Amino acid sequence: MLQTPYYLIDETRLLENMRVMDAVRQKSGAKVLLALKCFAAWSVFDLMAGHMDGTTSSSLYEVRLGRQKFGGETHAYSVAFADHEIAEVVSHADKIIFNSVSQLTRFEAESASIARGLRLNPGVSTSSFDLADPARPFSRLGEWDTTRVEAVLDKISGFMIHNNCENGDFSRFDAMLAQIEAKFGHLFERVDWVSLGGGIHFTGADYPVEAFCRRLKDFAARYGVQVYLEPGDAAITRTTTLEVTVLDRLFNGRELAIVDSSVEAHMLDLLIYRESARILPNSGPHEVMICGKSCLAGDVFGTFSFPQPLEIGDRISIQDAAGYTMVKKNWFNGVTMPAIAVKRLGGHVEVVRDFSYDDYEQSLS
Repeated sequence: MLQTPYYLIDETRLLENMRVMDAVRQKSGAKVLLALKCFAAWSVFDLMAGHMDGTTSSSLYEVRLGRQKFGGETHAYSVAFADHEIAEVVSHADKIIFNSVSQLTRFEAESASIARGLRLNPGVSTSSFDLADPARPFSRLGEWDTTRVEAVLDKISGFMIHNNCENGDFSRFDAMLAQIEAKFGHLFERVDWVSLGGGIHFTGADYPVEAFCRRLKDFAARYGVQVYLEPGDAAITRTTTLEVTVLDRLFNGRELAIVDSSVEAHMLDLLIYRESARILPNSGPHEVMICGKSCLAGDVFGTFSFPQPLEIGDRISIQDAAGYTMVKKNWFNGVTMPAIAVKRLGGHVEVVRDFSYDDYEQSLS
């Protein structure tokens, strides 16, 4: 049995999501790019690359990883590229998407060798968190003034729009896309491609994939464009667990269990968005608050129900531990970094990366 903590990626579950990618690509004509900002565990890229068209990035290092480890089309985006990195970004990319007219103009000469795009901000989104809302007041994410955009159309061949966030409601996606078309449709007619970004949860249970594909295909035909999607969580949802062990038990008005992991260090988004982790089956008469081992008072995974009392040494699997976890893990408190393991299609579990004191020491100076 592997030493906890570790992230466990299940390739069989991953393949289920990849088959949905295949269906969407075939039925809609859209191209599908993995959003590396969400998931960049390249040990499973060989499996994913056969079902996706490439990657999209948010930084120099991500675009380089996409080119070197995933292949296919490589799209480069950043909220702001720096002078010293633009040449290397261009060397790894097939397309570069600028966040503003200012950046597009500034790096026009440096990016002339590849296809260029511009991010648009439609002013609407599905995010329920102000922190993650690209359409929040005073947003810096993309251009919203069509007059400014029209002035640089001769410098670009496409657009990127990212305004969905964990959106599993097709009717809401459809309605928002109609709003986007009303504002930017006359610009879409003058370019070759449009990326609709990520955050569309089309691999979710009971999602109307057929209707989604028809909508994408109709959009592409109406404007004469190649549609791109940039799934992050949709590609890897339900594929990965964080495996932990109970180290101690306490009672302070309720039952507490401390595990050998940390929300702050290993599932940071739960802390940022004040959400609970998921543990299955989460049923039974014994309610226990599962706590991380860092010194942060609020380092709590959540409160869950178990069929039997938890004991020191018991193992717990925390669900949905792929998206925005491994890409955000950190060395807070020097808590042991979870290894990364993959349950291959044949059923055997392979540790593809583990971390030691040397990794901790070398992360500092």
